Amino acid sequence: MQALADHGVSVVFIDTGNTKVELLEPLGEGSPIAGFLERNPGGGMHHMCFEVPDLAAAVGRLVAGGARVLGEPKVGAHGRPVVFLHPKDFDGTLIELEEV
Repeated sequence: MQALADHGVSVVFIDTGNTKVELLEPLGEGSPIAGFLERNPGGGMHHMCFEVPDLAAAVGRLVAGGARVLGEPKVGAHGRPVVFLHPKDFDGTLIELEEV
């Protein structure tokens, strides 16, 4: 398990070949996933991440289609640019885009 203080979580990555599973644990009450766990004490899926070759282009296409971006792009847990999309635009699922 790796602590990512800047992200407010401890994380373990499980690579299954063509998919990666990210297990998160909050680092304190200020963690972005602490509220999720309060609402879902049994845990569950917090978000899904999709790799994209060009983050700006992907965001542009999605915004043109009506998706809402949550904040500005930032460096994610893998050291690459990421952005999150509003869960209400994706049937309640928080979406992360990661540039590869």
